[in-house]
Amino acid sequence: MTANDNRSFEALTLGLGGEIFAIDANAVHEILDLVPQTEVPGAPAMVGHLINVRGKVVPLADLRIRFGMERTPPTIDTRIVVVEIELDGEPTVVGLLADKVYEVTGITGASIEDTPDIGMRWNPDLIKGIGKRGTDFIVIPDIVRIFTTH
Repeated sequence: MTANDNRSFEALTLGLGGEIFAIDANAVHEILDLVPQTEVPGAPAMVGHLINVRGKVVPLADLRIRFGMERTPPTIDTRIVVVEIELDGEPTVVGLLADKVYEVTGITGASIEDTPDIGMRWNPDLIKGIGKRGTDFIVIPDIVRIFTTH
């Protein structure tokens, strides 16, 4: 996605470390309250737990770790966003921890700008672009790259 990409999409907005992120709503299967988590010894910190989603074992990812944000204890607003993404050509279901889930909103291609090369707190390779809605900036992460690059 680049600033010249006029593709609009429906996005689920969520809070993570005080920032607003947007993920493609078409990838979202469901939004869950916190559920019991099983720690996986030796797994990378970002995906160090598994959860049970309707009888299926699903890895739980904490994107705050990947973005170098402080890990915080869950609150009453913490949710798990269950998404399906394509990894290595296979559909893969993953749970994403979110500090808060806001809403589904339309993001127009014209409101999306390329990720700046400087002044970013995150690795620009993990960000598709920065959207604007009113006076708010919305970070559009590249979910596939988050799981496939090291």
